[in-house]
Amino acid sequence: MVSLRFSLCWSLLLCLTLFSGAALAKKDPHRKAKAVPAVQPNETAAADGAAEARLIDIYVLIGQGRLQQALQKAGSLVEDIPHFQLAQLVYGDLLAARVRPLNALGDVPAPMVASAGPALKDLREESQKRMKALHERPPKGAVPSQFLALSQRSKHAIAVDASRSRLYLFENGTGGLKLLADYYISVGKAGTAKASEGDQRTPLGVYYISSNLDPKSLKDFYGSGALPLNYPNVLDTKRGNTGGGIWLHGTPPKQFARAPQATDGCVVLANPDLERIIRTVEVRSTPVVIAQQLQWISPQAAQADSKPFEDVLMAWRNAKTSGNLQQTLSYYTPDFSSNGKNLDQWTARLKAEMAQMVGRTTQIKDVSMLRWNDSAETMVVTFGEVADGTRSGTTKRQYWIRQDKQWKIFFEGVI
Repeated sequence: MVSLRFSLCWSLLLCLTLFSGAALAKKDPHRKAKAVPAVQPNETAAADGAAEARLIDIYVLIGQGRLQQALQKAGSLVEDIPHFQLAQLVYGDLLAARVRPLNALGDVPAPMVASAGPALKDLREESQKRMKALHERPPKGAVPSQFLALSQRSKHAIAVDASRSRLYLFENGTGGLKLLADYYISVGKAGTAKASEGDQRTPLGVYYISSNLDPKSLKDFYGSGALPLNYPNVLDTKRGNTGGGIWLHGTPPKQFARAPQATDGCVVLANPDLERIIRTVEVRSTPVVIAQQLQWISPQAAQADSKPFEDVLMAWRNAKTSGNLQQTLSYYTPDFSSNGKNLDQWTARLKAEMAQMVGRTTQIKDVSMLRWNDSAETMVVTFGEVADGTRSGTTKRQYWIRQDKQWKIFFEGVI
């Protein structure tokens, strides 16, 4: 009788967990959403990162064989956050463990495996991703290799590691980048490396948050809000990548988190985690690097890596300040473009700029250098250009590419 009672209890939990996940997975984000009552979790429990920390604590207790304490904590977690499906699955396992040994996470009785479908597989993968990312922590003080230099105008930065289903939030202070927090995320159903509209892939590259959408203007599907990215960026366009509408956004009211690969290309976080990011970052000045797998380096290594390119950037500035048009043009690629202008059309503007600078040295200030390496080595550079004797100037963004061991500009524009 005891075994039957716990089996029925676990079965009910599994059905509730998998049904809500399957229903939301089938939901079309482009259809008009019906109003649904939001789950109201305990306020303290819903703080960013708190739910995951409690889940990991339960895993630790299980690993130590303290199953009764783990069961108590799991029961408390699902009571506080009933729509946390992975927690419900763990709770079901712990109930089942009272009457039989468990062999794996989501140790579903054989007759129920077929009805569980892909949702059970997704929850198991989510668990593995969370555990792996929290076990394999970034080296202390290290930064993603893309962040060679970041201006103080960028108060924060974000890096996404798709292989770990993890987003890292950094604060940029006088001492450089400091890791503030990191969160579990979901990416495209088909993985990463977006190339075309509708391919259900998340793009890889260097982006910036372009706006902050009011949650009241969004469907419930997007949760607590959305931060659109500037995909396709200049490099994407150069490569012929299409599509758009790539956002950082939240989850539907009845779902705490989504499977590791569950979106149409966006990066999706639990609502409390997204809310922390929305409260923290600034639009337009916050870079977002999305990589298949982040490589972590020391700040000293980043500084050393940036020096050769910084020398080239200063050489470009010196050529432009000297008034030598041909030497300056040698830093641009033949297929250069700037908001619809080709190199010939851009040259006229460049000549006018250089004429205004005659006799004055131009300073480059507040430089950010973000590196991207895939089939080619590129650099996204943002800086202020201020001529001596003036109090203000323009903020520019350039895209450079390394060709035959030489750095060349293939895009330049004013922000």
